[in-house]
Amino acid sequence: MAYDSSDLRSTLPSSTATATAPERFSGSEHVRFRDLTPVEKTGDVSTWYARGQNFVVGYSELDGTTTFGRAGQPDEYVVLLADAGLAATVRAPGEEVSASGQTMLVVPPGDSTVTVTGKGRVLRLLTTRSADVAALAANAESYAEPHENIPPFQPWPEPVGGYRVRSYDLTVPPLANPPFRLYRCTTFMVNFIDPKQGPRDPAKLSPHKHDDFEQCSIVLAGEYVHHIRWPWTTNKANWRADEHETVLAPAVTVIPPPSLHTSEAVGPGTNHLIDVFCPPRFDFSAMEGWVFNADDYPAPATR
Repeated sequence: MAYDSSDLRSTLPSSTATATAPERFSGSEHVRFRDLTPVEKTGDVSTWYARGQNFVVGYSELDGTTTFGRAGQPDEYVVLLADAGLAATVRAPGEEVSASGQTMLVVPPGDSTVTVTGKGRVLRLLTTRSADVAALAANAESYAEPHENIPPFQPWPEPVGGYRVRSYDLTVPPLANPPFRLYRCTTFMVNFIDPKQGPRDPAKLSPHKHDDFEQCSIVLAGEYVHHIRWPWTTNKANWRADEHETVLAPAVTVIPPPSLHTSEAVGPGTNHLIDVFCPPRFDFSAMEGWVFNADDYPAPATR
C-alpha cells in the first residue's frame, strides 16, 4: 500500500486471503454509459447496466416518475438516490417507506417496487443472482467465464431485526480522515464520497491493491484517470500492460484483484466518484466507527 502516513487507511488490517501469489489475472472493465445507447428507455428514464463478478450496476437518468419493480428478488439490493431533487417510495409486503434527497435505500428480498420522482440519477445495485438484470449489462460477455482471484460470493449475516426496507442519509458528515461515508448491507458496501472540485493533486495519489475482491468505481461527474498495474509473474505470458484509462461521467470501472490501482480526478470542474464492493469489505468493517450503519448489519464472526 502507498497511503500517506496521515491517512488512516495506512492502519487497515492486513489481508490474510492469499497465501501464495496468483499467477493469472483478469483485466479491468470500463463501461462508458455516455457512449452507449440506453438498454431501457421511456419518456421519463434512460437506463444502462454494467457488471462485475458478483454485482450489477443499473444507472438511470430520470426526469419525471418511474417505478422499478422486483418479483421474487433473491437477496437484498440497494437503490441510491444520487441527487437532492429526487424522492422515492419503496413498497414491500407489509411496509411502505418514503425518502427524499440523497439517500441509500436497502430493499429486502422478495417482491417490491421503488417509485422515484424528480430529476436526477438513480443507481440500483444487485447481485448477479438476479440473472435477468445481469444479462442486460453492456459487458456481460466478459463474465461468461468467472474472473480470476475472486472467491464465490457469500452474503453477510442477516440484519438485526430481520429484513425490511432501510433508509440512510447520504448527506451526513463523512469520516474526517479518510473522508468516507460507508454503509453496508448483506450484499453491498457503498462508499458515497463527496464531490471534489478540480483535479486531484498528483503528488497525493493512493495506489493500493485488494487480494480477493473487485472494486467498482462509479464516476457520477467529471473526468478521471484510472491507473492500474498488475504484478509480474514468473510466466511472462501472463503479464499485463499498465493502464492509464480516462473515463468521463457517467461510467463504471471494475478494478480486478490483485492489481495496484489509484484513481485521479483530472476534470477542471466537479469530479465525483463513489466506490461499491460486493460483498462488503472486511478491512473497512474492522475499523471502529467507519461503517455508519454497523449496528444494523453485523459482520461475520470469522472471515
